[in-house]
Amino acid sequence: MQCDVPTSVGPGRLTVSAAPEPTAVLWLGHGAGGGIDAPDLAVLASRLPDRGITVIRYEQPWRVAGKRVAARPATLDVAWLETAPAVRELAHGLPLVVGGRSAGARVACRTAASTGAAGVVCLAFPLHPPGRQDASRLDELREPDVPVLVLQGGRDPFGGAEQLVAELGTQTGVRVVEVPGADHGMKVAKASAFGPADVRELLTASVEGFVREVSSRP
Repeated sequence: MQCDVPTSVGPGRLTVSAAPEPTAVLWLGHGAGGGIDAPDLAVLASRLPDRGITVIRYEQPWRVAGKRVAARPATLDVAWLETAPAVRELAHGLPLVVGGRSAGARVACRTAASTGAAGVVCLAFPLHPPGRQDASRLDELREPDVPVLVLQGGRDPFGGAEQLVAELGTQTGVRVVEVPGADHGMKVAKASAFGPADVRELLTASVEGFVREVSSRP
């Protein structure tokens, strides 16, 4: 099911992959370089509903309008927050976990408190722009006061899993799961022993377990 949602910066679009008997809802945003058909977002939308988790993917207004350049972070946040009531209505009172890939993960972190999320799922969090170690987004990852799961490629040019763990230090609210050999798009080399099917299974199992865990908290 798809539905357009008006916001003050233009209409966004929700694509709902509904679970037959849902126990939680996972709301995901896309990155700055692609849409909701990104492989990691698509695999969660195709697999999690059969496991009792409804997945709602959100297309930002800039993407719906056919623009090629993403809106500024503050504009992304506005559209996301103004869409939250519609997502809550679709959730029918079920626990809501928010997240996204890359820029979408940043939006979810910055707005977690305002959306009342039970947890945040970050796919390929862009810790640093490539080659810009001085420009860190670590504070955004630390911002949510709810549990955060990060699935990070081992060779992500925006900051691999090992680097992310090292920079987080003793931060206990953020759990990092490495996707071995994966780049920023969660792709692995053809010769990798950890293949595409392994990536899909790791993403699915990790996110499912996290959503169930945070949804069961009082």
